[in-house]
Amino acid sequence: MKASLSKYRLHAVCAAATLVLLGGCKPRDEQAQASSATVTQTARQEVTYFKYPDNPSFDLVYLADKLGYFEGTSTRPKYVGKIAAPQIIPLVGTGEIDFGTRMVPLVISAIASGADIKVVSAGGETLPDAPHMKYFTRKDSGIRSPKDFEGKTVAFNSFGACAEFVTKKYLSQHGVDVSKVNWLVVPDNQSQQALVTKNVDIAIIHPPFSGAAEADAQLHKLWSDWDEDHGLGGMAPYSVNGAFARAHPQAVKDFVTAIARAGNWVNAHPDEARQLTAERLGIDVKLVERYAYVKDLVVTEPPIQYYIDILEQAGKIPKGKVQVKDVYTNEFNPLAKQSQASATPRANGQPS
Repeated sequence: MKASLSKYRLHAVCAAATLVLLGGCKPRDEQAQASSATVTQTARQEVTYFKYPDNPSFDLVYLADKLGYFEGTSTRPKYVGKIAAPQIIPLVGTGEIDFGTRMVPLVISAIASGADIKVVSAGGETLPDAPHMKYFTRKDSGIRSPKDFEGKTVAFNSFGACAEFVTKKYLSQHGVDVSKVNWLVVPDNQSQQALVTKNVDIAIIHPPFSGAAEADAQLHKLWSDWDEDHGLGGMAPYSVNGAFARAHPQAVKDFVTAIARAGNWVNAHPDEARQLTAERLGIDVKLVERYAYVKDLVVTEPPIQYYIDILEQAGKIPKGKVQVKDVYTNEFNPLAKQSQASATPRANGQPS
């Protein structure tokens, strides 16, 4: 009887101990789950959203977002609606939007005026089969040469960018008096119609909308910017508001990394990129032209110096007011560091 009682007490003690252990485990599990939830919530709170235009265009930010390249990073886009092309760089300068992609001369002019803005990555690369912009007229217009531009109305997307300066330089080189050309700002997605309806005589159109113009039987393609300067003026870089960059350096690094991945993806998968852009814009993929991007989006200096020289010669900025190093930085692009490292000669003088 004593032995049975002792065994019973032993079982009771063990059972109680088990209950205590189990009871002790439950709060720990709940505490661990709560801790995990807190970490997740904190990680979510650390994501920095950058303000970006939601414009109809072939754009690396939209593609990077679509491809999931912002996932797992410290930043995400917050689209703020459509913004007219001429307003993008001024709004980046004031911080109304955080990033923007427009041509180099607009950034240079903004910096000369004291705007807090910096180019942080390269953009498009102009190639013979992937030009930055194309020139069109009506087939029955009789316009075929640069000299024919005098007295005509030319549609282009904004003053102060590539369409103005590259074109004026090219026309001047061919003896054209550019003061006799009528310049009219028309959005790219409306220029084809303006040309067909004879509201303008010539239209300078960027992809993806130049594809539809080239397919229009009523129109004639004159040339592209590749024919004018072999792509030197075609890089459309991405710029950041200075205050945003100083406050969120990791977000800027993640932004540049994501769009650089997207640019390399577009170069490797041009047809898939055209399809995604067609779906986004709701147009026939056959009308979406190929885009090419600078490898790794590493900024180089010649395209910037090209526009500094043009702006100084045109009297748009004082000579020496802006230096190349004032305009850009590759510090937020880890791929730039890799490119520099691979290009550095080894100690024995052989390339690495």
